[in-house]
Amino acid sequence: MENRFVIPKRLKMISLALIFIGVVIMVYTFITQPNRAWANILLNNYYFLSLSIGASFFIAIQYITQSGWSAMFKRVPEAMMSYIPFAGIIMLFLYFGMHDIYHWSHEGIASQDPILERKAAYLNIPFFFIRMVVVFIVWSVMVRLLRRISLAEDEYGGLEYFEKSEFWSKVHIFILAVTFTFASFDWIMSIDSHWFSTIFSVKNFVAAFFHAAVIITLVVIILNQRGYFQSLNKSHLLDFSRYVFILSIIWGYLTFAQFMLIWYGNIPEETAYYDLRWNNGFRWIFYANFIINWFIPFVLLLSQAVNKSKNILMALCILLIFGQYIDLYEQIFPGILHHAVFGIPEIGFFIGFAGLFIFIVSKALAAAQLIPTNHPYIEESIYHHVH
Repeated sequence: MENRFVIPKRLKMISLALIFIGVVIMVYTFITQPNRAWANILLNNYYFLSLSIGASFFIAIQYITQSGWSAMFKRVPEAMMSYIPFAGIIMLFLYFGMHDIYHWSHEGIASQDPILERKAAYLNIPFFFIRMVVVFIVWSVMVRLLRRISLAEDEYGGLEYFEKSEFWSKVHIFILAVTFTFASFDWIMSIDSHWFSTIFSVKNFVAAFFHAAVIITLVVIILNQRGYFQSLNKSHLLDFSRYVFILSIIWGYLTFAQFMLIWYGNIPEETAYYDLRWNNGFRWIFYANFIINWFIPFVLLLSQAVNKSKNILMALCILLIFGQYIDLYEQIFPGILHHAVFGIPEIGFFIGFAGLFIFIVSKALAAAQLIPTNHPYIEESIYHHVH
């Protein structure tokens, strides 16, 4: 059994080509439409950061629940976590685009707006970046610690490092609950600075976990097709499908609850958020978001036969890659550009960031044994059979 991932030359060349194409389009967009460029920077960096955060939560959940079935695949979410420090560096560049993204960042705007005046102690540029730096330092330290303990478990075996992983996973989940809440408020919700939702951060965290599970599933299937994870069976696929299925339901519930309560309440300060997203060309995004991220996975994954099909599951995962993009597009673009646009800049930025993510994750995947042979539940994972 092949237990070391070797980065194919073709994959490396493709990822570098995607980065190059993305950079060229980014430069051109910054020159011609800087506000559109900054909207794309925020959307795409947050997109791949959310996958990394969701992957770190996936790892933590497996340790806390002492799940055996997933032990064989834990290197995939571990590799995905490696994007977090790079996302932090890119996010710091938002300093140069604050006025294009955040209305509240303009000098003197708070004195002219009673709502922003009350929020000024929190929504100000220095404090915004202090919070950002603290959040990324904490996240980077925690994922590096979890990775280091995991590699030590590979080297020395025994239960000591598994118990350490379990303990620090609990700490990591608590930290994520606090830090991700404020991060989503800062980076996404404050674009519409007069509006707020009490379940916004929960919805976005579920979306991160949901789509991270999608990418983990997709990567595992692709690696299996290329000769890795040869012990992958239908029971594993069923468990991956269950994650995607239940998280699509939770995401759909939270997304609908946020919309329905605002629609029913019909308070102008709240409905302005959805009024903008129902007009100016965004309405199709609103419906596509529900159809792709909730309706299709919910209906499709009701069947166990579908749950165990690699090809159908892989096709669904690819569709849900676009689902996460649409969800974030609906949150970010209306508040910055105020009208729907989609073209070469959006495609170029996405493939550029996708190339960077693939390059970073593949390097991390190749840096350790693909299957953690000294994990205490590895035998249970390899021979996992439900029914």
